[in-house]
Amino acid sequence: MKSFLLFLVVIISVPPIFISCSAHKADIIMTNGKIFTSDTNQLYVEAIAIQGDSIIAVGTNAEIEKLASTETKKIDLDGKTVVPGFNDAHDHPGWMPPSANAYVVEFTVPGPDKKSVLDSIARIMQHAKPGEWITGGIGLNVLYDVTIRKSLDSLCPENLVQLQALWGHGAVVNSSAMKKLGISDGDPDPLGGWYVRDRISGKLTGALYEYAQWPAWQLISKVNHEGVIKSLSGLSDLQLSKGITSVQYMSFDFPGSGSDAFSKAKLLQRIRIIPFPGHKNGARDLSPWQHVNRNPAPNIYVSGVKYILDGTPFEQSAMNRKPYPGNNNWFGRLNFPIDTMKQILQTAYNSDEQLLMHIVGDSTMHIVLKMMKGIGKDEVWRTKRIRFEHNSTSDATDEDIRMISEMGIIIAHTPKYNHSSKLKSLMSKGITVSISPDGTDNPFVDVMMITNQMVNPDENVSIEEAVIAYTRNNAWAEFMENKKGTLMPGKLADLAVLSQDIFTIPKDKLPVTNSVLTMVGGKIVYDKR
Repeated sequence: MKSFLLFLVVIISVPPIFISCSAHKADIIMTNGKIFTSDTNQLYVEAIAIQGDSIIAVGTNAEIEKLASTETKKIDLDGKTVVPGFNDAHDHPGWMPPSANAYVVEFTVPGPDKKSVLDSIARIMQHAKPGEWITGGIGLNVLYDVTIRKSLDSLCPENLVQLQALWGHGAVVNSSAMKKLGISDGDPDPLGGWYVRDRISGKLTGALYEYAQWPAWQLISKVNHEGVIKSLSGLSDLQLSKGITSVQYMSFDFPGSGSDAFSKAKLLQRIRIIPFPGHKNGARDLSPWQHVNRNPAPNIYVSGVKYILDGTPFEQSAMNRKPYPGNNNWFGRLNFPIDTMKQILQTAYNSDEQLLMHIVGDSTMHIVLKMMKGIGKDEVWRTKRIRFEHNSTSDATDEDIRMISEMGIIIAHTPKYNHSSKLKSLMSKGITVSISPDGTDNPFVDVMMITNQMVNPDENVSIEEAVIAYTRNNAWAEFMENKKGTLMPGKLADLAVLSQDIFTIPKDKLPVTNSVLTMVGGKIVYDKR
């Protein structure tokens, strides 16, 4: 009897091979690896078999080798770590695209001072032709300068200048650019954004906030079309070297020149285009997206809709419960009127189109949660998988967290902007946390940040939890969990073979990790072995 029980325990403790019912002989097998599946039923296996674009089996070396034929390509991983392809769930195509008439600065919130910016533009003016666009990055030093329009007009009166806040929520333009964009001093603020006006003259200072930037973004992407294509291709190459096989782009211009740019860029990743509508005649403008091809290429599809409901703490436009330090009368602001926000939420409740919202202020988040509760039932909201981008839960109340959990809202966390977030607490309440990089382009930096928060170490998650958030949870966050996100039979063979074992190395070594082999749909699209 004891021998039988011992035999039974041994049988139960041996991890079973997972094989799809349609498995035959593999096109590719990968053996002798440390393969992290992101499937909590069996997180690690030794080997994997691929047929066509999909995984047909995972298991031990011996089990997988049985699926090989004389024609099977065999890859010996030699102990290397394999993970599902990372899914960049928040990026912006062609933003600040490369241009001969652009200067580049390091990301800081204060940004370069005004003199440095004007010096950079003066150097560009030595070769820029009249009528051409001049672009570059700025921070608060220039964004807040009420004399910037006058200075730009003096330096380059015949050129169109648009200088972008490095985090995207603010820009400045000169008078020539304003004319080209159809903006005049007497114009009212556009829906979702605003202009800054001189207190004495009433004229615009050249500063554009939130949706007031829309015309400039669209026009520059058209003018610098080749630059956008180059930017997309270069970004894709970089991401593949880091094991990023899927990207979810918030795109403001895909129905226009953007669709052609994506086609010509010939990207090898899986691309989701998320409509990012602007405004027209004082109203939201969805018309450019209504007749767009939802599957313009085998690897590209269009779904969802994204809105920016407030700004960020950098320029103090995120709406908070508490006033901003040093300004007891300023709490931030909402981008849209309350009735417009209700329309956005009501449309999401009544449709199958996933809603993604940039929400940074804790007050903005509370207002939205209360509206959602008033509009409909929790069980309906849970099917919608509403996404709150950037994770503003650090100062959330227990009531807010409860509503997030009840309505199944996905908290799309942006590590570079949140260094003390309650990640572990959110996960413990069953809330889905996804990773929303917003331009990091190195998943290992994001993994390091959320596993090594110094300010709030009790909320750190494990490396395994971080990778699951970046792969399986990000697939869930785009309704693609049945196709990708885990390395299991029936799923697409999207994976990355890593240069080092991210599960055992010191966390400060994570950012230098690379993919030595990246695969999308069973095809090797990056190989540096």
